Amino acid sequence: MAVVFGSRSTEHDVSIVTAIAAIIKPLELSQKYEVVPVYISKDGCWYSDPLLKDISLFSSGKIDAFLSKQRPVALQFDDGLIILKPGLKNQKIKIDIVFPATHGTHGEDGELMAICEMANVAYVGCDVRSSVIAMDKVLAKQIAEANGIITPKYVSFSRTDFEFDQTHWLNFIEKTLSYPLFVKPAHLGSSIGINRVTNKQELKNAVEVAILYDDKSLVEEAVANLTEVTLPILGNEKLEPALLEEPILHSEDFFDFDTKYLRGGKKGKAQGAKHGSQGYSKVPADLPKDLYKKAETTGLAVYKALGCGGTARVDMLINRKTNVVYFNEVNPLPGSLYSHNWNKAGISNVELVVKLVDLGLQRFASTSALTSTFDTNFLQQF
Repeated sequence: MAVVFGSRSTEHDVSIVTAIAAIIKPLELSQKYEVVPVYISKDGCWYSDPLLKDISLFSSGKIDAFLSKQRPVALQFDDGLIILKPGLKNQKIKIDIVFPATHGTHGEDGELMAICEMANVAYVGCDVRSSVIAMDKVLAKQIAEANGIITPKYVSFSRTDFEFDQTHWLNFIEKTLSYPLFVKPAHLGSSIGINRVTNKQELKNAVEVAILYDDKSLVEEAVANLTEVTLPILGNEKLEPALLEEPILHSEDFFDFDTKYLRGGKKGKAQGAKHGSQGYSKVPADLPKDLYKKAETTGLAVYKALGCGGTARVDMLINRKTNVVYFNEVNPLPGSLYSHNWNKAGISNVELVVKLVDLGLQRFASTSALTSTFDTNFLQQF
């Protein structure tokens, strides 16, 4: 089994932690798999070496020196995936299943899944189509709306359109939406490039930040009387929700990259904070029973509508005065697989990754049974 992580993404470092701490270690503890780490550097080169399982290689800053002495691997598609390690004797490693841990672009967005599809190898998590949809916040909202799921009011536009006529778009946004607003790159995760704005100058600045990261941007109205919740889900056809989770925030804040990954680290000052988001959230969310069920039902409906499989995390926004639940976005590869939440739901880290591998193998068996070729006499005409 190959665990693939890193890649040319703004979430490169988050990917390393997810791969080593939440996937590789539990997989090895299960004693069921031979785990091959495959690291994609920030310049896009692929490497594989047992030492890449050690987080200290990355946290110490020694990774660049290590890679300078390594030769990138090659991939061979031969009705399956083979990793070719160059050397005096070229080593071939046959991969039975890929466990993607590549957050963000060039991975979580469906690109790595497409490589697996082309190689005809099983893989864990959402498939190509659902990954593409989930990683496009605008497309995900459009599909949710088509399925009767409520989302906050929004406007979207391309970088080219905005640069061509900034005045038009700023005026159009102000005419269509009401402050406060959130400005987001359409395809990024981990809340990178997201800003809350309350006037036109802040709006302009925030859009300029968003288009630095992405070629499509999203501007949406803030939900009043807000409670944010998120729901991790497992499953292909039969779905298993974890617990609704509620970030603990001040009213003027939002769950940004710093809150998710940095404040709870070794230098974090929050009381009871741990690594990652779990030190800043309630699990389960503190909601009335009916509202909790409504949010859980909405999350499951979004997962189905977008065609997710294996696992994903659905983020929602609730107006606590009106009890309206809005779909916000989907994360098809939850950071560290949200294992802290699954632990509280009664599933250990080892059980979680084993379930995910089984789900990936089940989907592969199902799709492999489909007919993918069609015999014709078309070529005989030439």
